[in-house]
Amino acid sequence: MKLTFSLLLLFLFKAVCGNLETKLIEGLFAGYDKSTRPAENVDDIVDVMLKLTLTNLISLNEKEETLTTNVWIEIHWVNSAASWGPQSLTLSHSQLTHLVFSRSWCDKDVGDISQLFIIIIIKSYKVYPDGSIYWLPPAIYRSTCSITITFFPFDWQNCSLVFRSQSYSASEIRLLLAVENSTEIEWVDIDPSDFTENGEWAIKHKPARKVINKQFTPDDLEYQEIQFYLIIQRKPLFYIINIIIPCVLISSLVVLVYFLPAQAGGQKCTVSISVLLAQTVFLFLIAQKVPETSLSVPLIGKYIIFVMFVSTLIVTNCVIVLNISLRSPSTHIMPPKVKHIFLEVLPQYLGMHLEPSEDSWDVPRPRRRSSFGIMLKAEEYILKKPRSELMFERQKDRHGLKLSHYNKLDGIDVGTTANLYKSLAHLAPEIKECVDACNFIAKNTKENNDSGPEIESWVLIGKVIDKVCFWVAILLFSIGSVGIFMMGKLNEVPEYPFPGEIKKYTPE
Repeated sequence: MKLTFSLLLLFLFKAVCGNLETKLIEGLFAGYDKSTRPAENVDDIVDVMLKLTLTNLISLNEKEETLTTNVWIEIHWVNSAASWGPQSLTLSHSQLTHLVFSRSWCDKDVGDISQLFIIIIIKSYKVYPDGSIYWLPPAIYRSTCSITITFFPFDWQNCSLVFRSQSYSASEIRLLLAVENSTEIEWVDIDPSDFTENGEWAIKHKPARKVINKQFTPDDLEYQEIQFYLIIQRKPLFYIINIIIPCVLISSLVVLVYFLPAQAGGQKCTVSISVLLAQTVFLFLIAQKVPETSLSVPLIGKYIIFVMFVSTLIVTNCVIVLNISLRSPSTHIMPPKVKHIFLEVLPQYLGMHLEPSEDSWDVPRPRRRSSFGIMLKAEEYILKKPRSELMFERQKDRHGLKLSHYNKLDGIDVGTTANLYKSLAHLAPEIKECVDACNFIAKNTKENNDSGPEIESWVLIGKVIDKVCFWVAILLFSIGSVGIFMMGKLNEVPEYPFPGEIKKYTPE
């Protein structure tokens, strides 16, 4: 019974209040024209106060240079014609704290001049007894934001929402920041309970201020405006894991080509060019992320161009080392200074121990016994020896001449070579071809024995150059990488939002 009575009282109270609101609205806004500026006199200036509450920083599209935010925009002004109280209406009317009215004057042209679209859900106004009217529409703003990509991905951006009247000049309305508890709200308000943190950007400063453009007159629409700033810093962890670390690891592989032999120039160039192509792919991925601008180059782009330059130098070095390692006395003459610098001086500083060959290049090699005479004696022996005897020679002597026969042939004079050669030419042309081949082999063997130390010297010079370039590449890669990324680390958000002002524009 008590519950039924309570519900009945509640319904009666709502009905009475509903009737009071209806009567009050009909009394206050009878003949009201919402297109009329709420000023008692023509010369009066209407104060319009703005407050911005941020609920979500949705995204910042660097490619399109647009900022998308979810905000509540509180617009407040006073309309004396909409006030009520004991002196104007009945006592029951004065008990109403506020009205919700859907038809009221509002400068709907007060908005972000850089906005691309706005979605407003609520179109009702709160009217208070003193004539104060509040309009608090939630909106999704997509506004332009000029992107500075110099330090990408260790960058921070300064985006702003600029509100200006597009219908009334400063002589008709005055744009002001909202005031609460006698304190001007000089910041973008954020309610921690309603705010959704962005995974890519962190808000560092959120000041707000009124700007007077003195290059215009008060009669110009551009004279006054309210600016809300969002100074945001990028969280670089995503780019460090997905771009920077893979790029550094792939780029460091190019240094490993110095562990290949100096003569393996083809394999070195293959590895270096493969790394170069991988770096080109990373550069292409970055180009799809940042704006297409020629004003600056992103930091990560500078790093990739740097390591591409180092890779190109390493490919050039591989070609030069291969060219030096394959030199011979027949194509190049080694200057003594080159031999002294690369084979004596530099190895000491590089910690290299170059072991010379059995015969030093500075000491003439002793001339070995000529095998030409032995071959001729062998030819003569074969001609004189019956084939049957050669066929059934003992197995242990099949790889050489018998010692007894060799001793007999040892006394043959080498000077009879020409006569013997002529006789062999008439008897067996096949034997002549075999002798020519043996002569060619003997000649080349002699030349190789004579030029071997110098060829080895060219190979050692190639190794020394490889070692020097290895340490140069290590230093260049390390110093360049640290230097470039330190530039991003030093790009910190300033302590105060505006240069020259020691003020943080935050609640006390």
